[in-house]
Amino acid sequence: MKEKVFPCTVAKKCGGCQLTNMTYEEQLSFKQAKVIKLLGRFCRVDRIIGMKEPYHYRNKVQAAFGRTRSGMIISGVYQSSTHNIVKVDSCYIEDKKADEIIVTVRELLKSFHLTVFDDRTGKGFLRHVLVKRAFGTGEIMVVLVTGTPIFKSKNDFCRALRKVHPEITTIVQNVNNSFTSLVLGEKEFVLYGDGYITDELLGFRFRISPKSFYQINYEGTKLLYSKAMQFADISKEDRVIDAYSGVGTIGIIASQYAKEVISVELNRDAVRDARINAAINNIENIRFFCADATEFLLAAAEENEKIDVVLMDPPRAGSTVEFMKSVCTLAPEKVVYISCNPETLARDLTFFTKNGYKVKKIQPVDMFPHTNHVETVVLLSQRRPDTHIDIKLDLSELDITAAETKATYQEIKDYVLEKHGLKVSSLYISQVKAKCGIIERENYNKGKEGHRVPKCPKEKEEAIMDALKHFNMI
Repeated sequence: MKEKVFPCTVAKKCGGCQLTNMTYEEQLSFKQAKVIKLLGRFCRVDRIIGMKEPYHYRNKVQAAFGRTRSGMIISGVYQSSTHNIVKVDSCYIEDKKADEIIVTVRELLKSFHLTVFDDRTGKGFLRHVLVKRAFGTGEIMVVLVTGTPIFKSKNDFCRALRKVHPEITTIVQNVNNSFTSLVLGEKEFVLYGDGYITDELLGFRFRISPKSFYQINYEGTKLLYSKAMQFADISKEDRVIDAYSGVGTIGIIASQYAKEVISVELNRDAVRDARINAAINNIENIRFFCADATEFLLAAAEENEKIDVVLMDPPRAGSTVEFMKSVCTLAPEKVVYISCNPETLARDLTFFTKNGYKVKKIQPVDMFPHTNHVETVVLLSQRRPDTHIDIKLDLSELDITAAETKATYQEIKDYVLEKHGLKVSSLYISQVKAKCGIIERENYNKGKEGHRVPKCPKEKEEAIMDALKHFNMI
């Protein structure tokens, strides 16, 4: 029997997992309904892609260090909306080995007479521990974030840590002595190894440094990027721009299909890492520019550059009007938008559809099981006036009614589950549709001969009615 309640004992205090009261199947239905509600008006939303193993998927784990009132050293996460540390030794969504390493670091502090940082006084040694594990290669990086560059017995400490966890391939000390909510500071010292790790993803190798952005769900990223490449359908004659490119992950993967990839990123450190990643993979048909993507695209348009595909993966805040205007000015045939926030994605798709583009495909991917977050890949293509003809159809002559084209039974079920928390059957939906004058196919809502057909309860009827209104079916 599957567990209904998430087994984590600190879920409410931590706040990192918001869907702890649902089974994984229910979470996927909830997220599907969420995406349909926000994006269903643009085009049909494909069935969400879930994970085969929705636990221990986070390849990046960080823990804050502090003391309890009794003086005991603890490590864990900050309680939601506070600066109080919730003690966490193991987490159901974090990499197991990373959790074990953090606990070992905590245990070693006492034997090495090392203190933890006090945010109130600005004194103390260890502030955070960051662990990154490359799931494709098994390499592990440990970053010790300290409030001071002075690290007594650092070599002995690293040896002791590696004795317990010989899988560790590099250890870095990062110094952050500022009063800030940011985890990492500016100064870094490599204590052991190369100061970076290398991962393998979809046939390519990527270098990961302490400050590098890298998707936290390895298996989910493979699904996400594979779907993005499928949507882009890049040919050997295509020129591609990878905007918001970070360390070049998507652009490098796209380079195997394209004539040329132009990667644009404002962060200088990310551009440096991207160039290294291209060199590691012996890729010669990709160029990297440290520039504002909006200005770069406008300049390309002024130079009459022909770009066939734009790949964009903006932050949670979504894109900007200025950037989207620059895309429309450049006028690529296709835009593939990878989003981590369906709310801002809905806003941005509204802009694109009002400025010459049509949404062709929408694919949700569950990159963050047990949380509210959902990634979405969208394909947009140019709406050309000379290839679109407005026609009128008499739906009464077709095999489906006008209302039936609005939403499927599954979409109605997902909407009702998300908004009202109710599960409804196809039978109940068909009964309510019949009440509203929506014609059903013969025998769809009839029970077997001699059997009593259950009637839809009032509460569920009202919820289904709300869904029909939402989808403009009544």
